[in-house]
Amino acid sequence: MGGLRAASPSSGVAMACVVASEVATVLAVMRRNVRWAGVRYGGDDGAGGAGDEYLDHPLIAGLKSLRRRAASWGSRWPGGGGVDPLLYLRAFLDVVRSDETGAPITGAALSSLHKILSLDLVAPGPGVTEAMGAVVEAVTGCRFEVTDPASEEAVLARVLQVLLACVRGRAAPALANRHVCAIVSTCFRVVQQAGTKGELLQRVSRQTMQEVIRCIFGRLADVDVTAIANDQFSKNQDLDAAELSNGKSDYVCLDSSGDEVGAELGVVQDKAMMEPLGVPCMVEILQFLCSLLNIAEDMDVSQRMNPIDFDEDVPLFALGLINSAIELSASSIHRHSKLLAFVQDELFRNLMLFGLSMSPLILSTVCSTVFTLFYHLRQELKLQVEAFFSCVILRLAQGRYGASYQQQEVALEALVDFCRQKEFMAEMYANMDCDLQCSNVFEDLANLLSKSAFPVNSPLSALNVLALDGLVAVIQAIAERTDHAHQHHEQTVPEISEYFPFWQLKCESSNDPDQWVRFVHQQKSIKIKLMVGVEHFNRDKKKGFEYLQGLHLLPEKLDPCSVALFFRYTPGLDKNLLGDYLGNHDEFSILVLHEFAKTFDFEEMNLDAALRLFLETFRLPGESQKIQRILEAFSERYYEQSPHMFVNRDAALVLSYSVIMLNTDQHNVRVKKKMTEEDFIRNNRRINGGTDLPREFLSELFYSICRNEIKTIPEQGAECSEMSYSRWVDLMWKSKRTSSYIACDSYPFLDNDMFPIMAGPSVAAISVVFDNVEHDEVLTGCIDGFLSVAKLAAFYHLDDVLNDLVVALCKFTTLLNNSYTDDPVIAFGVDTKARMATEAVFTIATTYGDHIRSGWRNIVDCILRLHKIGLLPSRLTGDTGDDQESSSDSMPSKLGSSTVAPHVLPINTPKKTYGLMGRFSQLLYMDAEEPRSQPTEEELAAQRNALETEKMSNRYHLH
Repeated sequence: MGGLRAASPSSGVAMACVVASEVATVLAVMRRNVRWAGVRYGGDDGAGGAGDEYLDHPLIAGLKSLRRRAASWGSRWPGGGGVDPLLYLRAFLDVVRSDETGAPITGAALSSLHKILSLDLVAPGPGVTEAMGAVVEAVTGCRFEVTDPASEEAVLARVLQVLLACVRGRAAPALANRHVCAIVSTCFRVVQQAGTKGELLQRVSRQTMQEVIRCIFGRLADVDVTAIANDQFSKNQDLDAAELSNGKSDYVCLDSSGDEVGAELGVVQDKAMMEPLGVPCMVEILQFLCSLLNIAEDMDVSQRMNPIDFDEDVPLFALGLINSAIELSASSIHRHSKLLAFVQDELFRNLMLFGLSMSPLILSTVCSTVFTLFYHLRQELKLQVEAFFSCVILRLAQGRYGASYQQQEVALEALVDFCRQKEFMAEMYANMDCDLQCSNVFEDLANLLSKSAFPVNSPLSALNVLALDGLVAVIQAIAERTDHAHQHHEQTVPEISEYFPFWQLKCESSNDPDQWVRFVHQQKSIKIKLMVGVEHFNRDKKKGFEYLQGLHLLPEKLDPCSVALFFRYTPGLDKNLLGDYLGNHDEFSILVLHEFAKTFDFEEMNLDAALRLFLETFRLPGESQKIQRILEAFSERYYEQSPHMFVNRDAALVLSYSVIMLNTDQHNVRVKKKMTEEDFIRNNRRINGGTDLPREFLSELFYSICRNEIKTIPEQGAECSEMSYSRWVDLMWKSKRTSSYIACDSYPFLDNDMFPIMAGPSVAAISVVFDNVEHDEVLTGCIDGFLSVAKLAAFYHLDDVLNDLVVALCKFTTLLNNSYTDDPVIAFGVDTKARMATEAVFTIATTYGDHIRSGWRNIVDCILRLHKIGLLPSRLTGDTGDDQESSSDSMPSKLGSSTVAPHVLPINTPKKTYGLMGRFSQLLYMDAEEPRSQPTEEELAAQRNALETEKMSNRYHLH
């Protein structure tokens, strides 16, 4: 094969041989059927006669003509130049397009096309665009006569092979966008048809479509950004919210019969779709895959369907394709604004919706896709990432709203994957916790990991260990950053001396640490004060305002704009109080209400979606006059941004009131006789300046309200509620105005603020796991966590944290209790957990002893216990005479190097000592010991373990 692709003089001859060989193969298959052996032509009407002659059928004549001409082309093949690819493809394409051929003949022609494409006989050059287009059109529209099911499946498999070769070969960039869309559409059509075929075709079709998607999106890095910068391509397959919910899509036009593959595609032939492979087709493909997510529930499954497995349904298959596309293109998406806009909006919204799926497989695929997007595009997906963690990960991992154990496990696994990214938590703190309009994602995730590590009225589970892994990963990442502390200098946060519109405050440069560190510290300081102000406001509005005015977070003289901004962007406000305030009749409250309405962007939003978004921010009061004032403000704002629908704002007001009445009518259980569509349309006649609104518009509005209630009593603190369509629209509006995403590096700019938040809960969580687990790997992880906490506590001078840690570890050494029965050395030696805790205590005491305060009492108690049981070497107790004794007293080396039955040392017999520690020990050994029996092999091994542990601890102590 390498010789065929070489640009040598003989390559043309070799290529001619390939074409001749393929022609011979197709002719041989055709001649098996007598109908192709010869066809009688002649006479005036073609009906036959005396002068008739047997001539070749046009298909056979075309193949023979190609065979004759191929040898004469010589070096004018691709690489030599001069041959139009259609000249040696047309004969095979005619066979594929013909509806006179049977499955074996069509399959042979497809195999020839596959071989020609695989060997790159169609290479970049003159005529390649037309040739590749002809191949795609012929293959996606091929027809053949079905003779038996096996031959039909073989042809379908070869169709997939040819289409894959089209997007995989060197000539793939010459494919037009519309042809790429046709390839994907046909592949999916085969996947659908394979549901009624054999299992092999099902697997092959799915795998081939995966490869096609990978090949297409793998070429995004080579797409020229300027090529489509000014093009406007049609989103002809785009689905609005209603279509998504109904599962309707014009794109999935796969109504081909069992004996044909391909049909006329519904792709608009605009300029962009006629251009070579690029962003337009990729947007169309992603849009098509998103539509598959939404049509799955309404798809009719034939009784003949033989699904491969229960988990390979349409949503999972579509998500797998999306994941493949994102994996190969994510690093280049930010260069293409149209593709990035689709990922930010429609793609991520669908991922959010399916993130709450009951299927663990679907949830896992969604999390994998989001992880890839976060890794490559987090700077463009700030609010989307926050929404994913708030509405999906936290919601499921906490086991809320009926989440299953499997969902909790998958959500925690995904969270741990994120936590293993060393800068993840630092970036969450900088971009979410220090943003006035975002939730405290870092704090919520840290609390989640700490709480999930605690076993609740049950033995330790896999979820507890998983949460521990994430917790230790976060702590270790923070500890590693202290090695770069010389780059860090403290930032002082200036106090606010007078009110300014801090809601619009943005970081001047997210790449300059001096600027963004100062910015996030200022934002966090304001956010903390605001939260205190919210608590005061929820108890007493007047005191809340006074508190915020005293901190200059509201002006000394309240103005409607500043109060409206406070209401709109401050989380945690009591929505009942907010609704009552906005509905008040005094002049100032009315001005605040209208300023509040101006903070919403209802442009290009349906009336019901805009009303849902508006009413989600507060509770609609029950008094009719307050409702009237609130709807007037809403209608005025909506009319300003959607003047094309209504002739005046009164029309918007009347319809808004009518929608509220319809919502109550349809969703109040006390209303027995429900309003019909005709009733709703009749109630709204001639409200638009004396004319009627479009019937289709009113019908759509009616069914939208019937299917989905407008929540007039929104959830309090709805950070973890589901992401509704209206909330998503608001999120997209905010994302265009939020401060830039801050990418943290390996320097501990914010760790001094982060670690104190999680220090106490982390020590408690790790201690509980350490106390309840026996697996060495988990124990080692706990010790690593303890040591990292100690390092951070000493570095940031959190002496209380360090003391608490030392106290906990000293308890785990078991040296502070007197529960040993026979031999304390053996008991200590067989207790792996106690020995690991002892080594950790001495490591911490040696390395960070200057920061330990009350914890020294516990450490001294451990040392006294070690001395009492004879595990403390004499050189540490001041017994100089003991150092000159025989080598038999060197217990660690004696026991550790003996190859025969070791001499048992009377390690519990106290010696005459003269050091300070030795004088204390005299009080501990008042009772004489009775003679002991010869220890067993297990006891000797335990002794060696104990002595080895003490040897390590002594080494730390000596250092």
